[in-house]
Amino acid sequence: MKIVTTLSEMRIERSLLPEPVGFVPTMGYLHAGHISLVKAARIDCASVVASIFVNPTQFGPNEDLARYPRDLPRDLALLEAARVDMLWSPTVEVMYPSGFQTWVEVEGLTRSLEGELRPGHFRGVTTVVAKLFNAVSPDKAYFGQKDAQQAAVVRRMVRDLDFPIEVVVCPIMREADGLAMSSRNVYLNPAERQAATVLFRALSAAKAAYESGERNAEKLRTLVREIVTAESLAKLQYISCADYDTLEELETVRAKALLSMAVLIGKTRLIDNFVVGL
Repeated sequence: MKIVTTLSEMRIERSLLPEPVGFVPTMGYLHAGHISLVKAARIDCASVVASIFVNPTQFGPNEDLARYPRDLPRDLALLEAARVDMLWSPTVEVMYPSGFQTWVEVEGLTRSLEGELRPGHFRGVTTVVAKLFNAVSPDKAYFGQKDAQQAAVVRRMVRDLDFPIEVVVCPIMREADGLAMSSRNVYLNPAERQAATVLFRALSAAKAAYESGERNAEKLRTLVREIVTAESLAKLQYISCADYDTLEELETVRAKALLSMAVLIGKTRLIDNFVVGL
């Protein structure tokens, strides 16, 4: 696996890779969810590029940028084992050189859910993803369904800005008890880790209700809310039942919909979602 840190070196090495090229952008501290994206890219593409960059512009002033988990040697070993051809691991100075002042923003899709609670978050996401896409020039880019709103925002950006890239969204990888894999799970103490299963249990109950014929979106939201609030260590930030593509809240589920939520377990913020109406 070739490891590059500068933009000029990355572009030279990228030009040597067989086409098509699949790209997996990450913030590191990799888990099986990230590796599932690499595996999907490996199946689809002749070459696979991954990036590791903890992007400061998508963290708010009171968020966990400073303590975000990092373990580059472990990440390198995992990517090597997954047969990544090239890793781009730029510095902040490479991505945001002195005087940087240009931003990419997707408007409508970022106003609700994560965007409402984390002002400026998606501006940082779309700007860094656009820069990564411009540098790597992949044919396909792989994202996880766990960050469902992020995936929707990136899909919209790719369409609106005419990036010649196919965005591939891969299924959520879960622990044996259903908890969605996340780099932030490491923050949970044993009691919190047990409490965190409430996200999966609540979404599972809503999905079961949908599959039994419930189409009233507010009843699905209420079911999730009741299960989460019964867990003493959990604080629900939002529960959504929205159109899969527009993220507009629904009254009735008639087509593909996204059941999503954000919950604080102690001081750790977790998100999860199910898709219904496939």
